[in-house]
Amino acid sequence: MRFDVVTLFPELVESVGAFGVTRRAAEQGLYELHCWNPRRWGSGAHQAVDDRPYGGGPGMVMQYEPLAAALAAIREADPGPARVIALTPQGRPLDQAAVRRFAGLPRLALVCGRYEGIDERLLESEVDEEWSLGDYVLSGGELAAMAVIDACVRLLPGALGHDDSATQDSFTEGLLDCPHYTRPEVVAGRAVPPELLTGHHAQIERWRRREALGRTWERRPDLLARLAPGPEDAALLDEYRCLRRDAAGGRNGDD
Repeated sequence: MRFDVVTLFPELVESVGAFGVTRRAAEQGLYELHCWNPRRWGSGAHQAVDDRPYGGGPGMVMQYEPLAAALAAIREADPGPARVIALTPQGRPLDQAAVRRFAGLPRLALVCGRYEGIDERLLESEVDEEWSLGDYVLSGGELAAMAVIDACVRLLPGALGHDDSATQDSFTEGLLDCPHYTRPEVVAGRAVPPELLTGHHAQIERWRRREALGRTWERRPDLLARLAPGPEDAALLDEYRCLRRDAAGGRNGDD
């Protein structure tokens, strides 16, 4: 997979490939990362890429020409088609379904906004999709682009140490992930759930599914509503609720 990123801060974006999973994946040749600074096509002695907004107001707006020239250079650099994504606060909130789709593409071009935003004509004519990390504003699109790259790379075959790691992540099946535990067996008086110590794979998987459903119900009921659990999941969720009520009752009785 190839990533081409249009950014005023290429060193920042390139750092996503310097550590952990993304570094190992790059060393294995699973993806390429190329950064394109639009200042190369900026105007004047300072290679300006921004100007005052029409209609007045604070801040500056990224100009059409430098960004369009950077995207043209990206297209010329490789014959493979590139899906152009702009990272802006006005974009749809990024989710795992979008990441899976991106990871299945041969090439992504990511445009990092800055200042007050990007000239709308560039978004209309050169960009295929706009995405955001969430309902908040960052100083620029670089961190969002890095998040997209990291999320996509971990889905590439061979990127993770275990083939099942990505399939068990939160959101893969529309649920949050279940809790995880490691040694020692007891920490600060808290023990590992006994189901995980049985060695019974079916029982362990049942516990994990129940906990994932319960955690999603507690923390992200919107996800659970979209999932529409079937009878087996509904029974597991009822069991989770009963266990939580019993545990809460036990704590109250101890007070």
